[in-house]
Amino acid sequence: MPMSQGKIEGKMEFLIKTCHGCVSVSVYGDQDKPALITYPDLALNHISCFQGLFFCSEACSLLLHNFCIYHISPPGHELGAATSSPDDPVLSVDDLADQIAEILNYFGLGAVMCMGVTAGAYILTLFALKYRQRVIGLILISPLCQAPSWTEWLCNKVICNLLYYYGMCGVVKEFLLKRYFSKEARGSAQVPESDIVQACRRLLDERHSLNVSRFIEALNGRPDISEGLRKLHCRSLIFVGESSPFHSEALYMTSKLDRRYSALVEVQACGSIVTEEQPHAMLIPMEYFLMGFGMYRPPKLSVSPRSPLSPLCISPELLSPESMGLKLKPIKTRIHVEV
Repeated sequence: MPMSQGKIEGKMEFLIKTCHGCVSVSVYGDQDKPALITYPDLALNHISCFQGLFFCSEACSLLLHNFCIYHISPPGHELGAATSSPDDPVLSVDDLADQIAEILNYFGLGAVMCMGVTAGAYILTLFALKYRQRVIGLILISPLCQAPSWTEWLCNKVICNLLYYYGMCGVVKEFLLKRYFSKEARGSAQVPESDIVQACRRLLDERHSLNVSRFIEALNGRPDISEGLRKLHCRSLIFVGESSPFHSEALYMTSKLDRRYSALVEVQACGSIVTEEQPHAMLIPMEYFLMGFGMYRPPKLSVSPRSPLSPLCISPELLSPESMGLKLKPIKTRIHVEV
C-alpha cells in the first residue's frame, strides 16, 4: 500500500491507501512503544476531539509515557482534506473498521489500545468485535452500540439534506454543538459560550459538507452490535457526560459488556466530548485503568492541584486491587466538577 508522509512540528503525518480509500493518520511519540489509536466523533478530527485531553499535561504525560499515539481521521475529516468525489462509494461502518486493520498492518502493529468518542467509539468497538486479537483495551467516551432509532435516523437525513443544499450552515453547526457539549458549555443569552465551543465552531467551518454527510450516512446504516459485547473480553473503560444526549446509550452499553472487564465513569456538568469539556476528569480513572496493564505515570509528576480530581473523589471500588488487576469491577463513579 503506497503512502505519503511528512514531518510536521514533532509529529508524523501519513496518508495511507487502503482498500476503501485513503486515510490520514497523525503519529505522535516513540513508535517502539505500545500503540494507542484514536478515532473522533462525527465532523471532528484529532485536533477538535482530543486536543483538550492532550493539552492536559498530566494526561499527556501518562499517555505519551506509555504509548505512541496514532490519531486516525475519518475519511475526509483531516486538516486540509479535499472534497470527496460524488462518484466515490459511500463507506459502511464495516468498511471503516476494516480500514483500521489495514492501518495497523501498515505500521506492523499487533494488539493496540483504542480510544474513541461517540461515532468513533462505535467504529473502534466494531473493530474490536471483528478483530478481537488486535485490541487489548477500549477507552470509550459517550459510546454508541445500538442501531439508530427512527428519530436519530430521520434527524440525520435532515442534516444530510441541509449539508447538501446549504453546506455547514448555522443550523447544522448548532445541531453538532448540542451533540458534543453540555448546555453550560454552550452558554445562553446571559452567559457566553465557552472557549472550547467557540474553537469547535470555527473548526466546523473547515469541514467539507459532502465528507461529513458521508460519515453520517455510514452511521445511519450501522447495525446493532450490543449482543456481541458480552463476548468482548478486552477490558473497557467508559466515560460519559451526564448531559450527553448519549448518556442512556452509554449506560445500556455498559450493561451489555462483561461485568468482569468493564467500568463506567459518569462526569457531571459535561456533554459527550469529555476529552474536550472535562479532560481532567479522565486522568485518575485512566491512570488506574492502565495500571492493570502494568503502565504508570512518569514518577517525577504528581497530581496537579489544578485537577478537579483527587483520590477522595473516586469511588473506593475503583481503587481496589481487583480493579487494577485483570478484572475491572463494574462501577458507577460520579465525578463532581465545579462549573
